[in-house]
Amino acid sequence: ETQLVESGGGSVQAGGSLRLSCAASTYTYGRYSMGWFRQAPGKEREGVTCVNARGVNTYYADSVKGRFTISQDNTKNTLYLQMNSLKPEDTAVYYCVADFSVASCYNPAAWRYWGQGTQVTVSS
Repeated sequence: ETQLVESGGGSVQAGGSLRLSCAASTYTYGRYSMGWFRQAPGKEREGVTCVNARGVNTYYADSVKGRFTISQDNTKNTLYLQMNSLKPEDTAVYYCVADFSVASCYNPAAWRYWGQGTQVTVSS
């Protein structure tokens, strides 16, 4: 069973930056597609970004394009989400996800493994 542990959440003012990390318990490069979802209070989980198993293709929700960047350190089995120019509407719990093969980056039902989530709060 693959375990994912997120870190790096916190509180920041609008316009600020945060970097989230997701440490996987197993070797991920070439095996798992990985990504990030978020869920704001009273809203459904939203796919933010994902990358395929070899890191060739990345996808971003329109709401974060140009502001968020997904990356991997394969030597550490760690996934990152660099979030710049944060807005209050980015406030949510952010979840790291992984699976062997994913048909849809943005469909939560397509992902088998989930982290416990980390809170990001952006104040205006």
